[in-house]
Amino acid sequence: MSKTPTDPNVKRLRHPLKARRLQVLNIAPVTPKMVRVTFHSPDLAGFVSSSFDDHIKLFFPADGQPVMPEASSEGLRFPEGAERPAARDYTPRRYRKDVNQLDIDFLLHGDGPASNWVTQAHVGDVLIAAGPRGSFVIPDTYDWQMLIGDETALPAITRRLEEAGEGCHIHVLALVHDASERQAVETHARVHIQWIYRQAPVSDSPHSDPLLKAVKAIQLPPGQGYIWAAGEAAQMRALQHHLNIERGIEKSLMRISNYWKHTPEPAH
Repeated sequence: MSKTPTDPNVKRLRHPLKARRLQVLNIAPVTPKMVRVTFHSPDLAGFVSSSFDDHIKLFFPADGQPVMPEASSEGLRFPEGAERPAARDYTPRRYRKDVNQLDIDFLLHGDGPASNWVTQAHVGDVLIAAGPRGSFVIPDTYDWQMLIGDETALPAITRRLEEAGEGCHIHVLALVHDASERQAVETHARVHIQWIYRQAPVSDSPHSDPLLKAVKAIQLPPGQGYIWAAGEAAQMRALQHHLNIERGIEKSLMRISNYWKHTPEPAH
């Protein structure tokens, strides 16, 4: 996550740490590579997610048997003798407090604890979730906002568009596999979405990425804006360098997060 100074209008909120036992209520495709899982649980009572890019941890035990941890001052503590399961961060896509339901969008990206779990998940399955620990709230008072990211950032981006008010002017640059991965979003804001398609597999060089090329080509709107971006670590570093060094945008007017890291294929 970004550790840079922030505009004083941006609010940082903290939330009590709590683990919750969630049960799968529904599983539905959003696109060929994105699946939405709806969880429900009485444990969701009091759940708070104040920002579109909040994240919760989901735990994926190797044996499929969820173990409930306890919250402590040092974080989550699992029972003695229990193996700490693999954990991944996910955006709370939509929370319906009246029925204690939470939507999480999962990107199908090959082998991994989360992808393996969601491809085999059934209604009634149980996962343990914890968080969010805090929220980074970007106000609607900027003249414009720009949201930049790949598929992993789409749950946050689409949530932001849904929650934005009528006075917001938002430009989105979204990198996806192909046209089948485009998502329709209902919004009250003035939104322009620029869909960018991958022309080749992820390269070891972030400068070959079409998302960065699109950002370099775009003309920023007049007035004071705020830029939010998330995606692959090397690409986000290159993006921040371009915006901060080449464009002269203050770091306090950006939030750029590393959601994942590309690992090059081993040489044969």
